Amino acid sequence: MNEPELTPRVIAEGLDRPNGPAFDPDGHLWCSVAGGLVRVDTATHERTRIDTGGAPAGIAIDAYGRIWFADSGQNAIRRYDPDDRKLVTIVEHVDGEPLNKPNDLAFDACGNVLFTCAEYVCCLQPDDTIEQVANELHRPSGLAVLHGGETLILAEAGRQRLWRGEWDDDRCVWTHEVTWSQNVMGDPGPGGMAMSIDGRMYVAVYGSQRIMALNADGLIVETFDLPGNNPTNCAFDPYGRLGLVVSEAEKGQLLSIPGLGPGVQLFDGGSAWAL
Repeated sequence: MNEPELTPRVIAEGLDRPNGPAFDPDGHLWCSVAGGLVRVDTATHERTRIDTGGAPAGIAIDAYGRIWFADSGQNAIRRYDPDDRKLVTIVEHVDGEPLNKPNDLAFDACGNVLFTCAEYVCCLQPDDTIEQVANELHRPSGLAVLHGGETLILAEAGRQRLWRGEWDDDRCVWTHEVTWSQNVMGDPGPGGMAMSIDGRMYVAVYGSQRIMALNADGLIVETFDLPGNNPTNCAFDPYGRLGLVVSEAEKGQLLSIPGLGPGVQLFDGGSAWAL
């Protein structure tokens, strides 16, 4: 029996601060870069850049293949449609104030968009209602909606820890939140994350030169060294070819760890957000 391949492979390089890898329904790999988005053909590794302006960070892709991204430069959640090549600003304010450096985002089971900002977390509903669901945080970064949409895990980079709580996607309320994992050390700390079907959470820890694997109790059980010091985010290839894909900002690379995975299925927004 062959051992799983755990040495990172380079998928793409020469990228400017890549972040937020995600796969579209056609199997293409997307990431954000400084001032734009990049689509990578996973068969040929051919790249296409879309200029967006701003500073795109985390991304999520809906059922129609549209690329949603947190733009920390324009303080907005924006969306790009590859079919008509249109960019749309979805939301720029919460509670009457401009968004404060949006960082990462994810869909829940009802199609709500959860996203982090510099000190808080918001929930944007398909009827355009938006509200804060957590605040008084220190640089929240990555987040994941799991277990049929009933669990929300949040990385708080500034305090090098992860939170876990119950998520009610009907009322958009996060409750019973507790510190799930502490001392996830980096500078500043944990960022994007992805869960495998065996229940391990893989966390990109900026400033650590590694991906950290946590078990169901939030304990670090394995680490995976990377060529660069600053992994920003990670995602499992749902098509089973690339394993865990990692965006790494110091070297400007997209990396594949083929032997990891498969990952749990992500929520894609379904038909909640009409064409």
